[in-house]
Amino acid sequence: MAPPPAAPPLRIVHVFRAPIGGLFRHVLDLAGEQANAGHAVGIVCDLEGGTRASDALARLAPVLQLGLHRIAMRRAPGPWDLPLLLSFRGILRKHDPDVVHGHGAKGGLLARAAPSLGLRGRYVTAYTPHGGSLNFGPETPGHRLYMAVERALRRGTDGFTFESQYAADRYRALVGDAGALQRVVRNGAHAAAFQPVIAAPDAADLVFLGEFREAKGLGVLLDALDILRRRQGYESSAILIGGGPEQAVVEAKVAALGLRSVTLRGAMAARDALAMGRVFVLPSLFESLPYVLIEAAAGGLDIVATRVGGIAEAMGPASDRLVPPGDAAALAAVISATLDDDPARAAVRRAAVRDHVRRHLSVETMAGGIEAAYRAAIAARG
Repeated sequence: MAPPPAAPPLRIVHVFRAPIGGLFRHVLDLAGEQANAGHAVGIVCDLEGGTRASDALARLAPVLQLGLHRIAMRRAPGPWDLPLLLSFRGILRKHDPDVVHGHGAKGGLLARAAPSLGLRGRYVTAYTPHGGSLNFGPETPGHRLYMAVERALRRGTDGFTFESQYAADRYRALVGDAGALQRVVRNGAHAAAFQPVIAAPDAADLVFLGEFREAKGLGVLLDALDILRRRQGYESSAILIGGGPEQAVVEAKVAALGLRSVTLRGAMAARDALAMGRVFVLPSLFESLPYVLIEAAAGGLDIVATRVGGIAEAMGPASDRLVPPGDAAALAAVISATLDDDPARAAVRRAAVRDHVRRHLSVETMAGGIEAAYRAAIAARG
């Protein structure tokens, strides 16, 4: 019997707002994998992100057959979105895609509102909410506005992909049922991420990598380190790598608590950052499915993290060690237990988590799952 014919390549346009953070990483990885698989891919995004975003997009641009289009976007929905929609409609008319994939609240708005301007065409709309709009100030007027927009656009979506089961459940609770054509397709790490991270000779006990903002729980981590110092009589060392709107607040708290073994460093490449500590710590109050945690697990680091978002899905066999968010005493206890753990037992735990990530959270699995979602939506549209 002859093998079934190969599925034809697709024309795919990804649209999102800010080229920063985990959403940006997700789209870069996905678009690159799709281009390598022979699909014609394009990207539409905002102008911000600085030189790091521009450099990352420039590296990807040569494989984007449908081009890289950067246009000014505001985060909040409003009347200023009408000219933006008209510009986006022009891009879609030019490239005639099979799939328009919106990421995040603004990308989802553009992908699904364009048909209301008379551009339904032949493409299907895919939507990945990511974590921002689902976690944005719950029960605030802004959050209610976002959820109202989501409910209005739900019928214009041919297929949903959620980066974690947590995101799918939260969408259902806040917006409603996403329908039959929904899939959980988790973020994934590249093969290179599974090379062991070798700790630097002067590695600190703990390393944090991420944005310095309230949702990351850095204040709780500093309180936990203060608890440990008073309990143990000595101070565990920690290096906090990144930067962001709360950096001055973090610096002030480090000084107020007198934590002399805590240092702050600016942003750097993930693997270089992870090598600067023996245990990766993520004390977040809110999360979706953070790439940095996936890469820390893939690189073989021990991890102390909170039970928020999709973190338990990434931690797999070690998810029972996750800490309630905002609980400095519980965080201190798990940090202490991890730093003092038997090396052989810790090695077995790290290997189990790494194997779980390799089997369930690779970039190849992610790209394959999203392509399957596209083709199911296309088949449903006929």
